[in-house]
Amino acid sequence: MTPLADARPQSVTHETPADESLFSSDAGTVTVWSDIGCPWATLALHTLHAAAKRRRAELVVDHRIFPLELFNSQSTPKPIIDAEIVAIGAKVPALGWRLWSAPEYTYPVTTLPAMAAVQAAKAPEVGGLRASDQLDTALRHAFYAESRCVSITSEILAVAEVCPLVNAKALAVALERGEGRSAVHRNFAVAQGPRVQGSPHLFTAAGVDVHNPGADFRWTGNPQKGGFPDFHAYSADWADEVLDSVAGPQQR
Repeated sequence: MTPLADARPQSVTHETPADESLFSSDAGTVTVWSDIGCPWATLALHTLHAAAKRRRAELVVDHRIFPLELFNSQSTPKPIIDAEIVAIGAKVPALGWRLWSAPEYTYPVTTLPAMAAVQAAKAPEVGGLRASDQLDTALRHAFYAESRCVSITSEILAVAEVCPLVNAKALAVALERGEGRSAVHRNFAVAQGPRVQGSPHLFTAAGVDVHNPGADFRWTGNPQKGGFPDFHAYSADWADEVLDSVAGPQQR
């Protein structure tokens, strides 16, 4: 998902790497720029995790924030997210998504607190990168599959409690101190540059540079004026190429 526009799928490309402000320089890490409130990003992350599980490969994800509501100066409109959930959920039922089933007044107005918590979870005392990724996955599941309001700190911490890698008490202390919030704005500053095209955008130190991989779709009209995502096909093949780029020789 790009600001005020639809996400344009691209194939995996290889370009000159190593800007640490843009992605991790660690050869075994996949850097993913996204918004928790972006269904396309959640699909990409699900695909990446599923491929790693199938390959029995270690996956390290460094989550960076592409904050749609800061780009657009508004919450991402629920009708747009609903349309994308229907289109994606029908094409990839393994996601287990459903339309929002809780009371409308409990719908998340912002995803910034959830994304700040994912950043705060990177601290060693909270759990580190793997804990951060586990929390991100759990928060997405809470929103898309369980209709939970991930705008609220108490709900974020309840989700963290069921993440084995996350020290939920340490996370609560970090959030009280405002940890993670500054990372949202630092990431926003980088995301406004030309390299990050939208949510999701994946990078690796080996040169992978791909925006919204695998999805072949178009909007039938302006999504803010009643258009629908016409989702033609989805290929998960891109995930193996990304994993190959971060794998050691023994894992390929």
